[in-house]
Amino acid sequence: MTVTAANSAIEQPIGDSEGVEKNISSDPNPGANRARGGKQSRQNNQPRRDKRDVHGWVVLDKPIGMTSTQAVAVVKRLFQAKRAGHAGTLDPLASGGLPIALGEATKTVPFVMDGRKRYRFTVCWGEERDTDDTEGRVTQTSDLRPSAEAIRNLLPQFTGLIEQIPPQYSAIKIQGERAYDLARDGETVELKPRPVEIHHLSVVDQPDSSHSVFEAECGKGTYVRALARDIGRILGCYGHICALRRTLVGPFGETDMIPLEQLEALCDRAASGEGSLADALLPVETALDDIPALAVTRADAARLHRGQAVLLRGRDAPNSSGTVYVTVAGRLLALAEIGNGELIPKRVFNLTGLTASSARSNESV
Repeated sequence: MTVTAANSAIEQPIGDSEGVEKNISSDPNPGANRARGGKQSRQNNQPRRDKRDVHGWVVLDKPIGMTSTQAVAVVKRLFQAKRAGHAGTLDPLASGGLPIALGEATKTVPFVMDGRKRYRFTVCWGEERDTDDTEGRVTQTSDLRPSAEAIRNLLPQFTGLIEQIPPQYSAIKIQGERAYDLARDGETVELKPRPVEIHHLSVVDQPDSSHSVFEAECGKGTYVRALARDIGRILGCYGHICALRRTLVGPFGETDMIPLEQLEALCDRAASGEGSLADALLPVETALDDIPALAVTRADAARLHRGQAVLLRGRDAPNSSGTVYVTVAGRLLALAEIGNGELIPKRVFNLTGLTASSARSNESV
């Protein structure tokens, strides 16, 4: 068996928990499909399509106005997929990269969520709002407007490991309830500060005295809306987010994103036999770019597939320890742990069904 370095990770980005979102039905409009008697009706009397096994990542360029849960439901429907989930909530008011895992790719979601994220966002100065974005109620106002120099001089205070109080309208749970639900009910939400890491924060444009455009790259759990709020408070001018776009999530950048209209068009072409939805998929292992890859023989692969450990012996045996992703004949097999001379399977993948096309697989290498 041989060890190969996993594909080098694409530069990774910023804040993770950016989102005000309720749990909703996987149907974006659940009431629309209810018959008068309370039973589910089928629109236009069309037969229900069978779900199928689909495995891979779709990096949706999420449009403004759509929740992350709605986006997952749409992609799941387009692919007729049995399983789907997303790797990090994106605000309805935000656009940009929303990685959606289909099928066996859902087993790799934590690796994407733990990666850095990058955002480009615009702060509107002069008003603070209770949601820290344009949807909220104005709570503070100021006639002051900050200069670009004053903003730049302040940014080092928001770079590195910092303490941040999440927005009141956030998905954090307080005694079992979401903070945004409590805030919407008029309750005062007291959230404790928590450590987050900001790897990079800069001003990239100042279109006028009331608006500044930033780029930020940060780790898991960072709220960009809280950055805007806190910077505005220190400058004494107050501020809130008026535009937000996510440009990088873990290994997924803007070149990986596909707009919803393009995905729907591809689905229509595939239905008429003019293309394949596999062209929109990225391989499951794309999420594992930061993890070493270990190639095994077919005999060892058979043991791992049954959940059995494999002894690592011989000159080619790795002398490292930790998590690896295992391949056989170039195909993803499992996530495993190396320890005490053994390879122990933790997650075994069954990639029978629709997977990424060979062209997309080669792009990820």
